[in-house]
Amino acid sequence: MKKNILAIAALLTASQLIVSCEKQLEVNPRERILETNYYQNQQQAFTGLVAVYDQLGNQSSGYLTKLNLFCSASDDHYAGADSPSDLGDMQAMNNYTVNSLSGAPSYLWSKGFTGVYRANVLLKKIEGINMDASTKARYIAEAKALRAIFYFDLVRIFKNIPLILAPIEPSAMFDVTQVAPADVYKQIEQDLKDALPALPVTIPTADAGRLNQGAAHAVLGKVYLWQEKWALAAAEFAEVNGTAPGASTYGYKLLTKFADLWNWKNKFNSESVLELSYNTTSNMGWSNVGSREGNVMGILVGPRNYVPVIAAQAPDYVSGWSVMPITKELFDLIHYDPRNKPTVANLDSLEKAGIVTYKHANDNTGYFVEKYAGRVSTKAAVGQLELNFGQNMYEIRLADTYLMEAEALLRSGAAVGTGTRAYIFFNAVRARVGLNPVEVTMDNIMKERRLELVAEGQRWFDLVRWGLAPTKLAFKGFQANKNETLPIPQAELNNTKIVQSKEWGGTK
Repeated sequence: MKKNILAIAALLTASQLIVSCEKQLEVNPRERILETNYYQNQQQAFTGLVAVYDQLGNQSSGYLTKLNLFCSASDDHYAGADSPSDLGDMQAMNNYTVNSLSGAPSYLWSKGFTGVYRANVLLKKIEGINMDASTKARYIAEAKALRAIFYFDLVRIFKNIPLILAPIEPSAMFDVTQVAPADVYKQIEQDLKDALPALPVTIPTADAGRLNQGAAHAVLGKVYLWQEKWALAAAEFAEVNGTAPGASTYGYKLLTKFADLWNWKNKFNSESVLELSYNTTSNMGWSNVGSREGNVMGILVGPRNYVPVIAAQAPDYVSGWSVMPITKELFDLIHYDPRNKPTVANLDSLEKAGIVTYKHANDNTGYFVEKYAGRVSTKAAVGQLELNFGQNMYEIRLADTYLMEAEALLRSGAAVGTGTRAYIFFNAVRARVGLNPVEVTMDNIMKERRLELVAEGQRWFDLVRWGLAPTKLAFKGFQANKNETLPIPQAELNNTKIVQSKEWGGTK
C-alpha cells in the first residue's frame, strides 16, 4: 500500500499537536483550516486512510518501536546496545526502571493516540464526502478496525486510558477523562464487529497491507484471548484458520520453509495475516529517523563492530548496534530446535571458529536476532543506507493464530486429544519444521509459542496474560501488580483530569 502522505503533511502536523493530550494550547489556525478543507473527495479520503495505516509501523526518532521495547523487557532478550547508558529507553524497559518521565511510555502513548486521532478525523470527515458508497463503507470499516488495534495496544499497556471516539478540539483537551478498561474492550470489540461486513475477503497484490476480514477476525480473537473469553476467541481463530490447515477462506497457508518467512523480499506471503510495511526507498537519514519508511531494526540487531575475517565463510551482516541480544536461557532452549538457525545469529560460534570478530558490547551473550539482521546485500541504495532496510514485520501471522486457537480450545474445556482441531492445528506448526506431534497442554503451548515467535513482540504480552511475568522476569526487576502495565506519561497528567494508575502511585 502506498505510504507517501506528503499531501496531508499539514493535517498530520495538526493531529500531532492535538492528539495525545500533550496539552499545547496554541494550535496554528492555518493548519486547522487546511484540515477542515482537506477531505473533499475520494482520493483525499484514501490519503487520510493511508495516514491511519502509517501509524501502525511508527518508529520514534530515538529508534524505539513497540517490538524492540517489549522484546527488551522480556526473558528472551536484553536491551543490549553499546553500554548500559546507550539507548536508555530500551535499558529502562530491560531493567524495569521505567517511570512516567521515561521515553518508552511517552512514545507508546503518542503512537497509539495519534493513530486513534487520525482514525477519528477520517470517520468524521468521510461522511460528508460524495463518493462511491461501497468504497466509503470499506474506508469506514478499515478506520474502525485500525482504531480498535490502536486501542487494544493502549489498554493492554496502560490499562486506565481515555476512550476518544471523535476529534477533540483544543479547548476540550484538558477535560478528557479515563474510562474503565472494560469499556475500552467493549468498544474494541464493537469496532471490529462493525468493520467485518465491509472488509474484503482477500486483498489484491496492489493493495497489499490493507486489512481484510481475516485480519479483523484475528485481532478480535486476540482481544477475546486477552480477556479470557476462551470460546469466543477459539471461534474467531477458527474463522481465520479454516476447516483444516491450509484451507482458510482467506487463502492463508503456512509457508513450507520457516526460514522463508524472513526473506525480506517475501512480503505479504500466504502466512501473513497483519503485516507492517517498510521499504528501501524512503531516503531516511540520521536527521529524520522515524519520519520515513525504512526499517531501523536491520541495524539495531546487527553485531557491533562486525568484521568478517574469513569472508567466504562469514555472513554478510551489517555492523550494527547489538540491540536485543538473545538470552543464554533462550539459546539453550532453541539450540537443537529446527528453527534455531533462521532465528539466532550465533556470533559466539563464528568468533570461536575464527571466522568473524565483533565487539562484546552491553549484555553480550554472543547470540543475536537472525530474523531481522541487516545484510550488506539488502542495504538501501538511497538515504542513510543502514537505516533504510525494507524488511516488513509481522504483527500477526498464521502460525500464531494456529497456536492461539489451540490454547483457546484447551482453556475452554474443548477436547484436545489426537485428531481434534486443537491437536491438528497445534501440531501443524511443529510439522512445518519437521517435529513430531505432541500433546496439547499449556506447557507445550507456552514452549511452542516461545520457540516459534522469538523476537516478534509476543513473549512479554504472553507472560503477562499467563500470570507468569513476576516469576519469569524477576531476574530483571519485574514487580508483580506494577510492571504488568506502564505508567501514564507525566506530560499527560499535567493540568489535566487524567489520573495516574494506582500501580504507579496514582489513584486510578
